[in-house]
Amino acid sequence: MCQLLAMNCNVPTDIVFSFTGFAMRGGQTDTHHDGWGIAFFEGAGVRHFVDHQAAVSSPIAELIKRYPIKSRNVIAHIRKATQGQVALENCHPFVRELWGQYWVFAHNGDLKAFAPVLDGPYRPVGTTDSELAFCYIMQQLRSRFGTERPGRAALRAALAVLTQEIAAYGTFNMLLSSGAELFAHCSTHLVYLVRQFPFDTAQLSDEDVQVDFSQVTTPDDRVAIIVTQPLTSNEQWTAFRPGELKVFVDGMPEAQL
Repeated sequence: MCQLLAMNCNVPTDIVFSFTGFAMRGGQTDTHHDGWGIAFFEGAGVRHFVDHQAAVSSPIAELIKRYPIKSRNVIAHIRKATQGQVALENCHPFVRELWGQYWVFAHNGDLKAFAPVLDGPYRPVGTTDSELAFCYIMQQLRSRFGTERPGRAALRAALAVLTQEIAAYGTFNMLLSSGAELFAHCSTHLVYLVRQFPFDTAQLSDEDVQVDFSQVTTPDDRVAIIVTQPLTSNEQWTAFRPGELKVFVDGMPEAQL
């Protein structure tokens, strides 16, 4: 299956350190070599990069590792194909518009016999179960709430129902964001950590790279990293529970009310 990576922050931050370790899993320290992608929210816009080449050898991935794009919400994905050929249109994350906002989605898992009826404007371009699930989520949210975006609590409640419905067809670890917050649903494996003051040094597990975050942050900075498997060897990661949906806002998981 694939692997997921996301970042949610209270101030614009680059993801160079985390992506450097993550990209190594795209063909060197792991076998996720069937393409990759990453999306950065910047204001109302999205910088979106995808490549059907393995992340470990992709020139575009090398650019991302060297160019510190700052964002408050980032979603990345490295692919090990289960459904759909190795092709650019099948590389996550996927992007669609809803309520005048870009939404970005990535999925890790395999959905069997998932064939929802799509009767609106959201249609897959590629042939993955992942993009089909994303289109279904967008369609259902538009159908339920109409043309106006609901509040976060109502949106979270709707997504809790939709993720459980889709997960009944197989593994559905997913990341979703419109740039205001980040939703993460776990079927099998997702972990997260929050970096905040006092900051310390972090050591990547997949590459001989470490960063002393106390030297590159302010005391007010806060960053949440969500990933399929821990990226660092000397930090405490918290595992999601199977079936859990978390919402990250300003670098912290929001309390379930």
